[in-house]
Amino acid sequence: MTASTLQAILPAIILVISAMAVVAVDLITHRRARDVVLAGVAVVGLLLAAVAAFTLVGTTPQSVLDMLVVDGFSTFLMVTVLIGMVLVVIYSIDYIKLVGEHRSEYYAFLLAVALAITIAVSANDLLMVYLAMEFVSITSYVLVGFLRGDKRSNEAAIKYFLYGAVASAVMLYGISMLFGVTGTTNLNAVAQALAGETLAGGMRWLAFSSVVLLIVGFGFKTSLVPFHQWAPDTYEGAPTPITGFLSTASKAAGFALMVRVFIVALPSFAVDWLTVLAGVSMITMTLGNLVALRQTNIKRLLAYSSIAQAGYILMGLVCIPQAQFGLRPLQDFAFNGINGILIYLFAYVFTNLGAFAVVIAIENQTGKVDVKDYAGLIYRSPWLASLLLIFLLSLTGIPPTLGFWGKYFVFGAAVQVQFFALLIVALINSAIAAGYYLNIVRYMFLMPAEDEERIKIAPSLGIVLGVTFVAVLGLGILPGQLIQWASESAQFLVQF
Repeated sequence: MTASTLQAILPAIILVISAMAVVAVDLITHRRARDVVLAGVAVVGLLLAAVAAFTLVGTTPQSVLDMLVVDGFSTFLMVTVLIGMVLVVIYSIDYIKLVGEHRSEYYAFLLAVALAITIAVSANDLLMVYLAMEFVSITSYVLVGFLRGDKRSNEAAIKYFLYGAVASAVMLYGISMLFGVTGTTNLNAVAQALAGETLAGGMRWLAFSSVVLLIVGFGFKTSLVPFHQWAPDTYEGAPTPITGFLSTASKAAGFALMVRVFIVALPSFAVDWLTVLAGVSMITMTLGNLVALRQTNIKRLLAYSSIAQAGYILMGLVCIPQAQFGLRPLQDFAFNGINGILIYLFAYVFTNLGAFAVVIAIENQTGKVDVKDYAGLIYRSPWLASLLLIFLLSLTGIPPTLGFWGKYFVFGAAVQVQFFALLIVALINSAIAAGYYLNIVRYMFLMPAEDEERIKIAPSLGIVLGVTFVAVLGLGILPGQLIQWASESAQFLVQF
């Protein structure tokens, strides 16, 4: 194994060692210190993996066993997801104390799912795409159903598993069909096979059918309509830290897989999948926002909000520059769609994790998760109310928050390719989303509090809230370095 290959897989190695260390440390740690020590081991492992991933920024793309590729696109998402997972672990400390058992297994599974995501964002082979997606899904099923004594958690895990099993089978069938057409599973080789020969009518339809089946699998993982039915019940029933994970890091993995497969392997079918995904994007953001308007449970509201956000993110892929149904060099465009996806995902990870940290703080003390329970929050905890206001403004896409720049770049991509119909639908939906986000603000600032007890913020949640606040507002005001990093990372995805 060469030094460059070892460096490329170092984040994964660190995560494997950390997961085993968590289990081992649990056996020798005193009961009173167990929660902090186990979480500390997990946090250190994730931070070391994030640093190892960050050292790969700007390096030459490295292929590992012809099935993984570590490039700018994958390292950007690795760093983003690993930092997000650090925050998930930190705000799980107080929440998981309520469970009372299997804490080492909980942190070990969080490290395992982080490992799965680092593999997923680097997958460069259809078989590895499938295995990575299954790795993410299976560990997620366990985490969703982690509260074994909670019927809602059990129901959420079962629904998630059943939907995931069907979507996985459909996606695998699509991969087998694409292999039958091209005779290979390597993404670059698939692209060459499809572009290097004229497909007969039947074979072309077979390839197009495989594209549709792939969309089903990716649509499930990213909760795109009509593959979103699992999300509301799963988000509501899962442990709240895991809900935050599903809506951010897991979604980022799904989009990473989708973008790499379609851009790298299927540029010859761009006109086909762009047409399908454009319709899916419009329907996803519209249904997600309209249904979110009627939600009274804040976790279900954020679930439908997450569905709508997936529609916005998908705009970046739909609006990638093209000419005569062929993809064009990304470096020729300030808004190339892919940099919009990266910026949006980065902003969404920190914004949504911050919002869920507020939800966890209130749920830990009151046990309540309804929107009406946020009435008068400004009097019970001005700090939490102010932070949630900033996170909601970021989700809406209002400056100077980081969420504004995510929407700015995906909307800018729509203007760049003159896809004005999609842009108009997105703008209307942004206005609709403001309705239910600002309704929460109305409760917090204008409605009287039913309970005068002040909300106490645990130190672990305070750390998460501080980090997410700095990221959302600080990078929203000074986004230059992030935009440059995302734009440079996007170039590695398509080399012309």
